[in-house]
Amino acid sequence: MNAVEIQGVSQRYGSMTVLHDLHLNLGAGEVLGLFGHNGAGKTTSMKLILGLLAPSEGQVRVLGHAPNDPQVRRQLGYLPENVIFYPQLSGRETLRHFARLKGAAASQVDELLEQVGLAHAAERRLKTYSKGMRQRLGLAQALLGEPRLLLLDEPTVGLDPIATQDLYQLIDRLRQGGTSIILCSHVLPGVEAHINRAAILAKGRLQATGTLAELRSEAGLPVRIRASGISTREQWLQRWSAAGHNTRSCGERSIEVEAVNGHKLPLLRQLLGEDSPEDIEIHQPSLEDLYRYYMERASDVPAQERRA
Repeated sequence: MNAVEIQGVSQRYGSMTVLHDLHLNLGAGEVLGLFGHNGAGKTTSMKLILGLLAPSEGQVRVLGHAPNDPQVRRQLGYLPENVIFYPQLSGRETLRHFARLKGAAASQVDELLEQVGLAHAAERRLKTYSKGMRQRLGLAQALLGEPRLLLLDEPTVGLDPIATQDLYQLIDRLRQGGTSIILCSHVLPGVEAHINRAAILAKGRLQATGTLAELRSEAGLPVRIRASGISTREQWLQRWSAAGHNTRSCGERSIEVEAVNGHKLPLLRQLLGEDSPEDIEIHQPSLEDLYRYYMERASDVPAQERRA
């Protein structure tokens, strides 16, 4: 059973349509990265899964039930982009309050404070917390009750690099334990190693969904091969440029070539068979590269097609 199934969902506010015929699913124990520009439909999708909105058309199922089913609410954790808590309460008091609301074991409170790095500040009032500390407390709140489905909206906002890496390691552990996760973020570097699939929204339409390997294959973006310490740089520049490959010099004995349409291995074989580079770096198209490609493609869709 999928953790989330969104079938043919459109969402309208009056005469404005913010989601168009969305089809999306989330498997058990899968991490899905949901990406898009501001206004793309990410938050609306989250609200549909949370049961805060009813779709204008189509159907949403969460853990096999309607999103507003009480059984679902108890098995779902949510971290919003902007975390707001009562400032006079301490961190421990805040988590105990949410544990009572959710019916979670009180013993989880101190465990989660330790897990998110707030044990030292458990008795401090939240008005003394930094933005990053409030964000970590929000994550602890989302993890109460050991949810089967976790929705994270911009979870790294306010986190320093170490706390961000700790968050991604926690996501990896949760995934291994069978938790299904939807992760929304505008901070793409660092995300790709921690998701199973990516879904890219633009103008309320799903532009692409799949593993990064599938999206790279579909997009056909070049792989960049950089070789350093080569003895015949000018010859390689001329040879590969004449063959139609985008090639450039990167220094006195370094060269970079873009391999497209399956040319990566032939180019590597040529280079290694006829030269002795000191080092070779291979750069696959990043998640950021893929995001830019699909955003630009969405902008090129004719206006009448976007309205269809």
